[in-house]
Amino acid sequence: MKKTSFILLLGVSGLVFSGLGLKAVEAEEQPAPPAWKLSLTKAENSAMDEKHRLRAAEMINRALVYLVSQRESDGGWSLNGAYKPAITALVLKGLVQHPDLDVETPIVKRGFDLLLSYQQPDGAIYAPKQGRSNYSTAIAVCTLTVGRNAKFKPNIALAVKYLRGLQIAPGSESPDEKEIYKDHPFVGGVSYGSGGRPDVNNVGWWMQAMHDAGTAPDDPAMQRALLFVTRSQNRSESNTLVWAKEGSNDGGFIYAPATRDITVGESKAGKGPGGRGLRSYGSASYIAWKSMLYAGLTKDDPRVKGVYAWIRRHWTLDANPNMPRARDQQGMYFYYLVFARTLRTWGQDEIPAFGGDGKHNWREELVDALARRVRSDGSFANPASRWGEANPVLVTAYEVQALQETLKR
Repeated sequence: MKKTSFILLLGVSGLVFSGLGLKAVEAEEQPAPPAWKLSLTKAENSAMDEKHRLRAAEMINRALVYLVSQRESDGGWSLNGAYKPAITALVLKGLVQHPDLDVETPIVKRGFDLLLSYQQPDGAIYAPKQGRSNYSTAIAVCTLTVGRNAKFKPNIALAVKYLRGLQIAPGSESPDEKEIYKDHPFVGGVSYGSGGRPDVNNVGWWMQAMHDAGTAPDDPAMQRALLFVTRSQNRSESNTLVWAKEGSNDGGFIYAPATRDITVGESKAGKGPGGRGLRSYGSASYIAWKSMLYAGLTKDDPRVKGVYAWIRRHWTLDANPNMPRARDQQGMYFYYLVFARTLRTWGQDEIPAFGGDGKHNWREELVDALARRVRSDGSFANPASRWGEANPVLVTAYEVQALQETLKR
């Protein structure tokens, strides 16, 4: 018999999880908030059948129960003690997107209070000793914009101003202390912080934050970011960088169009076929595809057509697409998140299979893939531990949001 709701009780002696057998954690000395009854989230679309909708909603609830059980004494979450603002924001977004919860729910409110305590005078939301100010601030903005709560508007405005200032523009200085010229491959990019080599992942978070904060696609900053993204595509017709001319010209994307040596790009999947160029891979391609859509490119744009064809050709939910076989589980759970977010942005419920044999219902396929990977306590974790994915708090926060994407319009 399927469970249709979950009860969370927070008492002064610890968390008690009704009927789930999860490990209790010691609670802080504070008044106990009222019990939570998490109902099953209803789908805003008719793209999934009832079985998949229920499975998605149940996994969301169980994952949220797990995440609450991992809350730290200050009301936040972290990656083994690090990057608390970013990880707290990731968890909070999943919580506040649940229809039963909002920013005034005690556990949620305390998390937001902690998150905003990290906002610096310049608008950045991060722990200065740990760095990664773009990554952390962008994720925080994505969370603060959920529900368009008026009380967060000043915080969002200040954070967006900070993010704008991180974008690399002509006339600024590169990491090797050389001037960035107009056609430099770093232009339009963003790195982890205020300096360093920019990459598609950081630009993806940056553009997600700008989009969520209401930045128009034709905003000059979004168009500069589009230029950077275009230079990360394996498409020689629109990308004149050396590695793109030498590569597979397959329409997919790599991690960074240039390193300190601006003639050399970087792909987390390594070299291209025959050692020429750089290999396109899934998570980078979905991030870049979504970023192009946020910058206003249409389905008829050749760059969009190129990545769409690549996505269809390399369709899989069993691996991070086109990564080398020995490493194809690396970044798998972040891939699931960007897969869901990008395809919902694309607005097509079913993707034609490559070669024309059938269609992929991406929502149902994602729910099935996650149902095969969910652990007994409702969490997720990646045995391929690269990029922090062995940490169940990080990965479970990703998958709550991925599953929520399947239920959205």
